[in-house]
Amino acid sequence: MITYTIQLLGFILKFSLAGVLAVTTNPTDQKPIAKAERPNILFCIADDASMKSFGAYGDTFINTPAIDNLAKEGVVFQNAYNGNPKCSPARACILTGKYSWQLKEAADHNGRFPLEFKTYPQLLAQKGYRVGYTGKGWGPGVYDTKDNPAGPEYNTIKLEPPYKGITDVDYAANFEAFLNEGSKDSPFCFWLGTKEPHRFYELDSWKKAGRKLEEADVPPFYPDNDIVRGDLLDYANEVEWFDTHVGKAIKALEEKGLLKNTLVIITSDHGMPFPRVKGQIYEEGFHIPLIAYWKGKIISGRTVSDFVSFSDFAPTFMEVAGETPHQQMTGSSITKQLFTSESGRIDAARDHVLLGKERHDVGRSNEDGIDLAYPVRAIRNDSLLYVHNIQPERWPVGNPEYGFMNTDGSPTKSYITSIKPEDEEYHFFEMNFDKRPEHELYNIQKDPNCIHNLANKPENATIIKKLRTQMETELIAQGDPRTLGKGEVFDNYIYYGKRLDYKTGKRITPLKYTKKTE
Repeated sequence: MITYTIQLLGFILKFSLAGVLAVTTNPTDQKPIAKAERPNILFCIADDASMKSFGAYGDTFINTPAIDNLAKEGVVFQNAYNGNPKCSPARACILTGKYSWQLKEAADHNGRFPLEFKTYPQLLAQKGYRVGYTGKGWGPGVYDTKDNPAGPEYNTIKLEPPYKGITDVDYAANFEAFLNEGSKDSPFCFWLGTKEPHRFYELDSWKKAGRKLEEADVPPFYPDNDIVRGDLLDYANEVEWFDTHVGKAIKALEEKGLLKNTLVIITSDHGMPFPRVKGQIYEEGFHIPLIAYWKGKIISGRTVSDFVSFSDFAPTFMEVAGETPHQQMTGSSITKQLFTSESGRIDAARDHVLLGKERHDVGRSNEDGIDLAYPVRAIRNDSLLYVHNIQPERWPVGNPEYGFMNTDGSPTKSYITSIKPEDEEYHFFEMNFDKRPEHELYNIQKDPNCIHNLANKPENATIIKKLRTQMETELIAQGDPRTLGKGEVFDNYIYYGKRLDYKTGKRITPLKYTKKTE
């Protein structure tokens, strides 16, 4: 791979250098906000909610009125991406302002958050902000600091959840408790992270909610049957729970007179916890919602098509707070996109985004029992998604003998994995769980569900070569170990979740972690 890239480096240097600089530095023509005008920051993030599950992005069977109202009164980003479609690496990108492949142990799911990386809550706390989080912050994984990387925890206030799969943490009430204990003279930065719609779900909770099976919108990569429809409707209940707490949090800000000076961000860490979505490099897995609202500061009714990545969030929050982004932050601030009066493409250089994944979970090993990654790098622009599956001989969602462990258990998964090769529906198994070719190319405008791989068509060879060269040149500039031929480092990082004994196939106790003090 190194030789291939070096040979092509000169070929694209002229047209790619500007783009590389755009995604690896922090320039902005927006003057930093004066410290006297520093806003509060309320960051709301769902756990496993697809972008299309929100009304602002066209959903028809899930009701999200609070978030949709913020979208109408704020700005909606049409091309926001997580960089790595799994919980802990995606959230680490948000917190550090770094790309997934720059995160060392934190690039893997259920790894260690390196102490050397500063987080925007830590940095803002040092500048006079009160910080905190409720629900799910960074994780799963281990960290060396006293507090979660998202800040001090506020999870003590409980409630009686409407369904068994929903946690008993009252997110909005904990946020209000945080507001009540602080000084009005100090701005705050709060992370409201619901644990929904992460699985598990109460089976058939859709019936309690008075839903009907025909309401569900079934993606074309699933069989359309009552099992899948019911699973999607159970998921819908939990997306709506996220919306409920966002609405309550906004009401609390209004009642305390704080909404006018609060930047509100709405997003999700990745797509829904279903096969072929969560943890996978396909459109619904990594294309995330991003809605921003700040009354009187962000002009309402706008949509922005600039490509934005999770690594851009931290430098943005620093600039909004009147601070210079930390030198470790390789993402680029989007204050220009937030505060312009225009819609559409604001910065012509923001015409693509890079994506990647390493080891997300267990269930795939070598002869020594070492858990292996399924490494992928990808590039997405306005019309195309190119995916390079770097180790295509490996199973993408874990080995079949261990139950495809890198896909959450669900009725949908159980149904699809039960389909036999002789069955008429076997193509659904192939799309969701089978091995993948080294190269995938999708025309997103015509095929947003990434069904038709165009990589094998001879006429697309030049396009693939150009996209791969652009992608790898930028990855080299960003120091990606995988592209530099040192990708085994990701396989060798310790996994701190429940591991697998590959001799017996049984789960074993997670490794005990001792906090470090370097």
